[in-house]
Amino acid sequence: MIITWEKVLKNFILAGALGSLLSLPAMAASSFSDSLDLNQYRTDVKTLASDAFGGRAPLSEGEQLTIDYLEKAFKEMGLKPGFGDSYLQAVPLAKITADQNMQLDIGGLKFVNGSEFTARTQRISDKVNLSNSDVVFVGYGINAPEYGWNDYQGLDVKGKTVIVLVNDPGFATQDPNVFKGNAMTYYGRWTYKYEEAARQGAEAVFIVHETAPAAYGWGVVQNSNTGTKFTLVDANNNQGQVGVMGWVQHDVANKIFAKAGMDFDTLKQQAAKPNFKAIPLKLKANVSLNNTIERAESHNVAALLPGKSRPDEVVMMHAHWDHLGTVIEDGKPEIINGAVDNASGVAGVLALARYFAKQAQSAPLERSILFSAFTAEETGLIGAQHFAQHPSVPTQNIVAFLNIDGMNMNQGVDYILRYGEGVSELETYLDKAAKAQGRVVKGDPRPQNGLMFRSDHFALAQQGVPGLLFMSLGDTDPDYIAHKYHKGADDYDPNWTLEGVKQDLDLMASMLTTLANGSDWPHWLEASDFKTKREQDGRKK
Repeated sequence: MIITWEKVLKNFILAGALGSLLSLPAMAASSFSDSLDLNQYRTDVKTLASDAFGGRAPLSEGEQLTIDYLEKAFKEMGLKPGFGDSYLQAVPLAKITADQNMQLDIGGLKFVNGSEFTARTQRISDKVNLSNSDVVFVGYGINAPEYGWNDYQGLDVKGKTVIVLVNDPGFATQDPNVFKGNAMTYYGRWTYKYEEAARQGAEAVFIVHETAPAAYGWGVVQNSNTGTKFTLVDANNNQGQVGVMGWVQHDVANKIFAKAGMDFDTLKQQAAKPNFKAIPLKLKANVSLNNTIERAESHNVAALLPGKSRPDEVVMMHAHWDHLGTVIEDGKPEIINGAVDNASGVAGVLALARYFAKQAQSAPLERSILFSAFTAEETGLIGAQHFAQHPSVPTQNIVAFLNIDGMNMNQGVDYILRYGEGVSELETYLDKAAKAQGRVVKGDPRPQNGLMFRSDHFALAQQGVPGLLFMSLGDTDPDYIAHKYHKGADDYDPNWTLEGVKQDLDLMASMLTTLANGSDWPHWLEASDFKTKREQDGRKK
């Protein structure tokens, strides 16, 4: 049961602490607004998103500049190192660069890398050779017992190439009784498609790209899957993962299915129905990935503000620091600076850290706050996954994980976006903080995009830690997704008003104060692996 303000008030009265309760929300809201230095915020964003930082790619010169900048800032605030005696956590990565002069051949049809397909691997192998591999269409590539769905039922795909659809059948049918209807589940994410295919023994996966169900255009796929990529490395050098992780354009899928004597759009409609049976295309797939592999360490960054009475209980405030670096567009190198995604979020974490560090001098919080910025989010939440597996504090002691991934750099609005619904009690904290500002909470306008699963909070959620995503990508800038997201146009703009930044950071400061001065442990609301893990950690209702 969620603890209501009435109950809290009663308990505080009984404890003789009414004054402190009444003062907290007002103090957090007004004090933060008064203290926020927007010029410093602009400087942080402008610096992190400058060409000198080269797009903040992991393992680049831009990484060193970024982590040095963050470490210096945290030291100047007087915050303690977040990892023992260091502000840095080494994240062992493999840097895999595939020769881009590859060609995909399916059934004798030859396709051009980048413009028609992408292919990469996370196996630590100099060469991955897909040779005469049988091609099978497995619909959405989903095995979800709780939804009564298994596209791999009775199918042996060991060593084969599977073609799968992006998103899930709920989006395709818009039926609220199928999966979650328009709202994407994790089964719709590209990461899941590769994970499940690996469990099934497939050698290669090609996801058919379509803009609406993917939630982004082909340019995002191309920039995110060509050139150098990064991966964590397991004890088996990732040999248990699929050999080829690929995408194909919708037109390419049409040609492949036509070559097999079938109609792609017809089969796509059939795949959204229960009991769909996978269809062998009776074609062979061939592609060779020639890789240059380097092993190196990237870094997560974190700084700790210790709590007064319960320092072992930690609230996290986070934003990923990395972006895409330099990519080749139209044959020319272009720096993808990621000003909104996510220099804006990192600058937000720094602003909150400065405020709470100063506040702690006169009014320390009861719980600790860990201010963090992780690496390699853009390559699949890699830094967050490493932290979740090797946390600086036990995950059962992390109260909540608040995550900024792109701020509203424009005018303020009368609402705050909520990603997910009925997921965790953090939604109640969001409701109260928004109401105190005279704002309302607005549901995700694009639940089909699956943003709940696309940023660093998800890696911690898999360890049972409730998280909340703060993201404004494309909501107050209609041009953002189409022309700026993961593109060179995501640059610092001196014309930003930053009223939305001020508004949202003010709300986050209020939530952090409530969480860090409270004794409640927000719980998961819906049955899930997340909820089960949290309860196993002893955080039960």
